[in-house]
Amino acid sequence: MSTAHPASLSFRSAVEADVPELVVLVESAYRGDASRAGWTTEADFLDGQRTDEAGVRSIIEAEDGAVLVVERAGELVACCQLEHRGDHAYFGMFAVRPGLQGGGLGKEILAEAERRARETWGAKEMRMTVVNVREELIAYYVRRGYRRTGELSPFPYGDQRFGIPLRDDLAFELLVKDL
Repeated sequence: MSTAHPASLSFRSAVEADVPELVVLVESAYRGDASRAGWTTEADFLDGQRTDEAGVRSIIEAEDGAVLVVERAGELVACCQLEHRGDHAYFGMFAVRPGLQGGGLGKEILAEAERRARETWGAKEMRMTVVNVREELIAYYVRRGYRRTGELSPFPYGDQRFGIPLRDDLAFELLVKDL
């Protein structure tokens, strides 16, 4: 069975008990040597943490948001954040276990997140921010219908909750897709 087969994945909203495992998943997909097993690593330009338990817990507890837990055979394989923001939804904290990246899971999860934002909140578009130097990742989202806006917001230099920058040219670019 293909890892991307939709029937093989189950989706649910995260609960408090998921927080520690979600932090481990997100950290493994983005930071440190373990993240280099996948293609979403930020280890070449960001050190330190990607998130922490307080950050994940605040998303889970938010009235207009959720962390979508993705499991296969009862095992956590991915997650993403969805937040209702008026006429649009925000997509973030997307993490797929590094050893499973590149097998089509991301495409399936993104499509499910878009469907939920559209059907649950009536969102007209999905928005996300991506670190501007992540050209390969930005190209991935462009192939899935997102458009680059050129709108940049500053990286939170000095706030180690978001990592320790290894370069001084980081910013977040807004990507948008009509739903």
